[in-house]
Amino acid sequence: MSLLFAANADDRRGRPENEAMTRRFVVLAILLAATTPGRAADPAELLAGRSKDCRGCALAGAKLKRFDLSQADLAGANLTGAILHRAQLAGANLADANLTGANLNKTDLKHANLAGARLGEAMLYEADLSEADLTRADLAGAMMGSSRLTFAKLDAANLADADLADAQMHGAKLQSADLSRSDLGQATLRRAELARAHLEAASLLRADLRGADLKGADLRNADLMHADLSGADLSGADLKGARLLLARLTDARLDGADLAGAVMPDGTTHE
Repeated sequence: MSLLFAANADDRRGRPENEAMTRRFVVLAILLAATTPGRAADPAELLAGRSKDCRGCALAGAKLKRFDLSQADLAGANLTGAILHRAQLAGANLADANLTGANLNKTDLKHANLAGARLGEAMLYEADLSEADLTRADLAGAMMGSSRLTFAKLDAANLADADLADAQMHGAKLQSADLSRSDLGQATLRRAELARAHLEAASLLRADLRGADLKGADLRNADLMHADLSGADLSGADLKGARLLLARLTDARLDGADLAGAVMPDGTTHE
């Protein structure tokens, strides 16, 4: 009887230890499964239309015209020079992807994630980037005429020397973005957030900037002829040498703005 009681006692003492060991083995198995590399994404599956996910894939020069890649996961993929004309990429994940020189003309990129993507010299004529995330993206020299960037996120993006003529950018977020020497002629930038943006020597001829936030923006030598800046906030903006000939400044805020050498709406030069 005493031996049986002792055996049961030993079993009870050992059970917690066994359960603890079991739990440790389960946790270890989960960790090993999470760190064990799975099968690499196969570009051939995407090119054949059997898959939409190809993270980090080598797809330079790929011919993907009119492909349905909506909601696809192409984060970090190399799509340099790829043909994506009229492709469906709405909601796709292209974060940190390389799309340098890619053809994205008339492509649907609504709500796409392009944060940190490289799009230098890419063609995005009439592309729809409404509400897309292009935070910190490199779009230097990109051809984006007549593109739609309504409520797109472009904070800290590089758009230097980009062609954005006739672009629809209502409510776009462009804080601290580099738009120097870019062509924004006749672009719609109503209520756009351009605080601290770099717009040196940019063309904003006939641009719609009604209600835009341009606080602290650098607009040195920018061409704002015929631009509508009604209700815009230009507090602290640098407008040295800017051309504001025939521009509308109704209810615009110019507190602390530097207008030295600027050509004013009436044709006079500000001292």
